Amino acid sequence: MILLTGATGYVGGRLLHRLETEGLPVRCLARRPAELREQVDATTEVVGGDVCDPDAVARALHGVTTAYYLVHSMGTSADFESHDRVAANVFAAAAAACGVRRIVYLGGLGDPNAPLSAHLRSRQEVGRIFARSGVETLELRASIVIGSGSLSFELIRALVERLPAMVTPRWVEVPAQPIGIEDVVSYLRVALDLPLSGSRVYEIGGPDRVSYGELMREYARQRGLRRFMIPIPMLTPHLSSLWLRLVTPLYASIGRKLIDSIRHPTVVRDDAALQAFPIRPIGVRDAIARALANEDHAIAETRWSDALSAAGDAPGFGGVRLGNRLVDSRSISVAVQPEAAFAPIRRIGGATGWYYGTWLWRIRGAIDLLCGGVGMRRGRRDPEQLRAGETLDFWRVEAIESPRLLRLVAEMKVPGRAWLEFEVVPEAGGACIRQTAHFDPAGLAGLTYWYGIYPLHRMVFAGMLRGIARAAGESNQGVSCIPTTDPCSS
Repeated sequence: MILLTGATGYVGGRLLHRLETEGLPVRCLARRPAELREQVDATTEVVGGDVCDPDAVARALHGVTTAYYLVHSMGTSADFESHDRVAANVFAAAAAACGVRRIVYLGGLGDPNAPLSAHLRSRQEVGRIFARSGVETLELRASIVIGSGSLSFELIRALVERLPAMVTPRWVEVPAQPIGIEDVVSYLRVALDLPLSGSRVYEIGGPDRVSYGELMREYARQRGLRRFMIPIPMLTPHLSSLWLRLVTPLYASIGRKLIDSIRHPTVVRDDAALQAFPIRPIGVRDAIARALANEDHAIAETRWSDALSAAGDAPGFGGVRLGNRLVDSRSISVAVQPEAAFAPIRRIGGATGWYYGTWLWRIRGAIDLLCGGVGMRRGRRDPEQLRAGETLDFWRVEAIESPRLLRLVAEMKVPGRAWLEFEVVPEAGGACIRQTAHFDPAGLAGLTYWYGIYPLHRMVFAGMLRGIARAAGESNQGVSCIPTTDPCSS
């Protein structure tokens, strides 16, 4: 039995999927077990409890051979060093008492003999507590983790996408040794069975030593953005954190702690991991490219209603943020079968038009032609049938699964990438039609475009959805159209 703590976190969630895919027996300790149970395989056990609760930790560790410890308290407003220390001591004592064979812990890179930030100092202290417990401990120390959704990657994304020019303090050029998230997960998986003779620390990182500034420049290059950096050496960590909070409000709660950690070199000084592990991490360029490509794949697999629902409250102006993507989703229920609900979607565009404000669509096509785009002149191949890959006005059919899904990717001139998706879901008494606009803005121009025309988009897309619902019910007496901003039940 494997115990995984931190399964709801970024790294822990990726590792959980890897362990489940391999069919390994996993138990997760979570403070909110009900939420996690909906996300795990049926064979994965979920128990409730906090790592600071000795009884809960002892119950979770009962019968466990290997325990992954992937939690930390940097996001708390309290004294996170004390909290991490208490939690580590509780976990270490319980692991020893329960006869756990090995603890696998993911900590942070940094020279322990040099002054470190409170965050890095705490991460390394936790590793020492485990090593002193008498339980064999394999500690992996990593620097910046590159992957869509990781804290460091999202920070880089937010800065590069939003700021054509930025003042950069000294910490932007401090060396680090980033590693891709897939490589981190591979190290954690191999750590489960790696032969050891006592506790051991392994420093892991990719082959490139780069700074945050170089990472931002490489991200900008791959996104096709021109960015200018103006170094300001006297910008203190406190001022940097205030600036970071202003530009990237998502990180307001940990701005100062993050800056304090970034300003220390985090490079591999001992390459023993390359000899002990059968893993050869990829470089920064490939890691960023893989993060962006994997994000595209994950976005394509995501049901937009899930993203909307995960936002909690009703979406505000501009829709819902999903990574770098902006998502505007709405749905309507109709008292017809899914085949009838999908029929007007299948006929959209060309001579049929777009069910609302077709003249606005034609104006948009004319503007696109003036900007060197394809405009609306391509029409569609067949008035009834669509195939993946064919053109549809200034869209292209990316996917069609009749009578369930149509996804169009924009080929008009826009500062970014755009998709329009329609999904039909059966429900009691009929079907739910869900329409979603999805935009991946390219820098500040893309954000300005999206928010500037959002009121018009909202009017047109809402009218289109009502028009589709009316068309679906024309041959069915008593159509019931119930618009809602919430996802339809499925």
